[in-house]
Amino acid sequence: MKIGVLSYRFDFYTNLRNILYKLPEAEYVPVRDWYSLLRRAANFANRRLGRPLFPTFDLNNQFDDFEFNKVDLLHFSNGISFGRTPWVSHFETILPRFSELMTRYHGQFRQPLHMTPLLQKGFDALLSSSCKRIIAWSQCAADMQRDLLSELPSDTRDTILDKMIVLHPPQELLVEQPQKREYSNSQPIRFILIGDAFFRKGGIQILHAFKKLVREENLPVKLVLVTSFRLDHYAAHETVEDQLQARLEVAENSDWIEHYQGLPNSDTLDLIKGCDVGLLPTWADTYGLSVLETQACGCPVITTDVRALPEINNTDVGWLIRVPKNDLGEALYHTPEEREKLSQQIQTGLEVIVRNIAADPSVIYPKGLAALERIRQMHNPDSYAQRLREIYHEALN
Repeated sequence: MKIGVLSYRFDFYTNLRNILYKLPEAEYVPVRDWYSLLRRAANFANRRLGRPLFPTFDLNNQFDDFEFNKVDLLHFSNGISFGRTPWVSHFETILPRFSELMTRYHGQFRQPLHMTPLLQKGFDALLSSSCKRIIAWSQCAADMQRDLLSELPSDTRDTILDKMIVLHPPQELLVEQPQKREYSNSQPIRFILIGDAFFRKGGIQILHAFKKLVREENLPVKLVLVTSFRLDHYAAHETVEDQLQARLEVAENSDWIEHYQGLPNSDTLDLIKGCDVGLLPTWADTYGLSVLETQACGCPVITTDVRALPEINNTDVGWLIRVPKNDLGEALYHTPEEREKLSQQIQTGLEVIVRNIAADPSVIYPKGLAALERIRQMHNPDSYAQRLREIYHEALN
């Protein structure tokens, strides 16, 4: 069984987590298409011009190879196909994943769907007999897809919804059980944040909360950061000045902050195993794969309650910070006032939770055990592979 995966995204992390090498009987083949050529041409032109004159976002999420690639099945991550080869697609938010739809779920209220030729083409692809399954990463993503399709005619909506399932990513256990530690001023509780998008993932709120707890309250805690402080201007609207200030604050507090600019995944996992509590007080994450990895290391995690995070984290296995959201779980960060309120609630929530953990660190171990058990029950790689096998066989039959 040959499974085609986009060549320029072949070893992307999301493909490695959800698609590649999950079935031993499958052969995974890099595939190219017309939109790949257009994307490369647009990127070349943008580099020559020195500015992003030609947008590429929509090109990334469309596929048509005119059946040139000889594979049995195409498997996309957030993409759709216009060809006749059978295909399935994992998605984090919605399909079709086009730029004109991606801001639809930002803010308190949604704008009515305005059908354009591109959107119609995308929905037609989902309706086609070549589209066999659309696979939502989470119930949150499935709810967003239902909301999008609710504005379409009922026969169109129902045909597409019949193809949709929810299948959470797999995660292998990385330890057999958590380490039971004793804590003191000389052996502080180690908290870890992983992610290049430092600002969107709540990095500034973490810095400010921990600085207060360490400098003013003398709590026995240490902060471990694995981040490049990348700017992505999404949600938190950070600036170059914010980036420089964050780097400076981390450097000035190296007595209680341990910073890594970047590490191979295997080294990052080893680092997590030496920590006690994970951090993802994010403004905007579709899922939170780092939460699964941290839980699989026996570390409970502090997260916000946006998007899919309440599906993979709760007060039995970790801690949740409640933040303002719309009815589909997207945090409210559209206006400066919303961003200020969100920032303050994340920081205050962190301070309360970390203060409580430091007062009674015995809560860490049982939550770590529960997190491991949750991974074992809900993200079993063998169960995931079997479900994927069934999806492929259904598609090919």
